[in-house]
Amino acid sequence: MNLNDFDMRHFTALLTLVILSVFTTACEGPEGPPGLDGNTLLGQTMEFQASFNANNNFSHLFVFPNQVRVYESDAVLVYLLEETFNSNGSNTDVWTPLPQSFFTDQGLLQYTFNHTFLDVNLLLQGNFNLNNAAPIFTQNQIFRVVVMPAEFALDPNLNTMNYQEVSQYLGAAESSLIKVGNQE
Repeated sequence: MNLNDFDMRHFTALLTLVILSVFTTACEGPEGPPGLDGNTLLGQTMEFQASFNANNNFSHLFVFPNQVRVYESDAVLVYLLEETFNSNGSNTDVWTPLPQSFFTDQGLLQYTFNHTFLDVNLLLQGNFNLNNAAPIFTQNQIFRVVVMPAEFALDPNLNTMNYQEVSQYLGAAESSLIKVGNQE
């Protein structure tokens, strides 16, 4: 083997390496939609307040804000803030998934919902005249809506009945919560 053959093999290997590195770094396209970043799944959480009365037929239509993209195939989960209690000096929220029933002195109350990819319609139903329902059930109720791809909601390791678990699963921080003002 002569020196020229040795130099030519090194030159060919180096040239191949340079060409591969140019192609692999130059193959970037436009940024895609938000999604997996290693820690966070594509999902969004919104919080809003609603009141129920005869004027709104004991329902509340929550329209998704413009910055929220909801696809027809997404899972939409709704939670009611049932109570807040103090635990070791900090407040802890208790989020209850809908549908949710309450037994009152007047009878049975139930919060339910239906949704499209544009909105969520919350309904307060009961087996008695809802005009007689206590204000604690009808006024200034706080809800959170979580939108996530259905394949994540169907994960057998995820308990969608537990808001804290869903929030952790999505990697959602309180700072990423979208608080929506009154839409009425």
